[in-house]
Formats: sequence, structure tokens, C-alpha cells
Amino acid sequence: MTGHEVVVLGSANLDLVSTVTAIPAPGETVLSTGREARAGGKGLNQAVAAARAGARTALVGAVGDDDAAHLLLRAAADAGIDTALVRRVPGASGTAWIMVRPDGENAIVVDSGANATVERLLEAERAVIAAAGVLLAQLETPLAALTEGFGLAREAGVPVLLNAAPAASLPAELLACVDVLVVNEHEARQLSGRADPAAAAAVLLELVGSVVVTLGADGALLADPAGARRVAGVPADVVDTTGAGDTFTGVLGATLAAGADLDAAAARAVVAGALAVEAAGAVPSIPTAAQIHARAAAHLDQKASR
Repeated sequence: MTGHEVVVLGSANLDLVSTVTAIPAPGETVLSTGREARAGGKGLNQAVAAARAGARTALVGAVGDDDAAHLLLRAAADAGIDTALVRRVPGASGTAWIMVRPDGENAIVVDSGANATVERLLEAERAVIAAAGVLLAQLETPLAALTEGFGLAREAGVPVLLNAAPAASLPAELLACVDVLVVNEHEARQLSGRADPAAAAAVLLELVGSVVVTLGADGALLADPAGARRVAGVPADVVDTTGAGDTFTGVLGATLAAGADLDAAAARAVVAGALAVEAAGAVPSIPTAAQIHARAAAHLDQKASR
């Protein structure tokens, strides 16, 4: 393959992160004990995760003409991501307001900003998607561009991995092109109408090639034509869960692009997700391939010694 191993069609956001003692209920005001501005957005996070996991990665998306754009592009470049196809458009870059509790749980509000302008693909973007090893996308950019990109990938024989987050109603023509659907328990319930992850996965499997339901500390549930099975979780000292799902998805995509099967890729992604919750922030917490390998080996040693 001469193209990128992973092409991410997705968002880039400036994350404004506030540390709070409690996430406010409707009508409630809480005081923040700290505030930081960091690079984020599901597309950028997953691209960083894929690149740090060892995949040649390109990002297709958009940033504004503000100061945030420079921070986002620098973070992508520092991770080794090809940003040549990231559009620069007038106006604000995407922004996410994130509240994080001491136990690592969070609440997030996203303003799409420049991400909303990616409604149709340009010729250069179409070319890089058609030459990819894996096309990876989320739902923080317009569905029209995703549908176009997925159709193009299907025609070119490029596997499509969709992280259906944030959860939304999806057209059948888009789902028909999805080889691997990645959702957390909340998203699986919203998309399937079933509360039980296994039941939800069974419903979703009728729409896509395979399903991965992330289960946080409990690992992941996989479902494909071969059946359903679990990937056990990896113990972690939780600091901040922001970006853990994106880390899982990006590493899953990178590992599939390298030729691994779904079980092996999910096992590696679970390890990466565990590492991601042990540090604050999204991009800063994403591990490298060496860190993933070391934690996986240590986890296996711990299991063997029991």
C-alpha cells in the first residue's frame, strides 16, 4: 500500500478543561479549581492515537483562522500526522467545554465551529481516502461528507471504521458501508434501543459488518458473524477519562490497518485505553506504541503470576 495506513475524517477542537468537585445539575453553579486549554476533538484525538500506535496517519477536516487553529495543527504535526488536507476556513475552530471531576468522570459540550464546514469532499481528500488502509470517522462532522467518504471507501475496497459518537440517528446508506462500528454502552443503547450491551450489539450487527462496544474498566464486547465475545479490561489508576474512548478507537484502527484481526486489535486498544485514563487531558494522555507494548507485557506477567 502506498497511501496512509489510517485516514481520519473528523473533527479538531480546542478543549477548554475545567476541574470541578462536582458536575453541575440543571440550574446549579459550581466553582472550578483549575482550567487549561488543550488540543482535542474526536478526529484529532483518534488521529493522534493511530499515529502514536505506529500508523502513517492523515487527518481530513477543518480548523478556523483563530489562535486555536495553530495549537491544533501543531499538536497534530507533533504527533506525526499529515495535516496537508486540513482545511483553514474563516471563523472559529471547533471548541469543547469539558468539566472533569476528581474521580475522572466528565461532561462535555461541543461547538462545531470550522468542523461544520466539511460538507463535501474535495478531490484531494477523495484521493487520499481511496488510497487508505483504513478510513476512520466519528460524528462531529457533517453526515453528508461521511456518507460520501464511506461510499468512496467501499468502492475502493478500503475498510471503514465508524465511532458513532456523539450518538445520532444514522442513514442506512452510511451504515451499509461500515465494516467496524465502535460505540460505548450509552451510544449502543441509543442506537439499538437495547440496554444490555450484548443485546445492543446483536441489533447493530444486523446493520454493519462488526460491532465493538467499549465497556470502560470492563474492557470491550465484540460481535461479528463469528459470534460475540469479551475482551477483558486492564486495571488502571483513573485520573481523567477524557479521550480514553478516542484512544481505544484510534489504536483499534491502526492495529487493524497493520493486518491484525479484530480480537487482537481490540485487545491492544483496551490496553491503550487503560493507559489513557491515567493522565489528564485527551491528546496528552494518548500512549505511544512502546508504552502500549510495555503495559500489555506487564499485564500478562501479572495474570501469569496469580
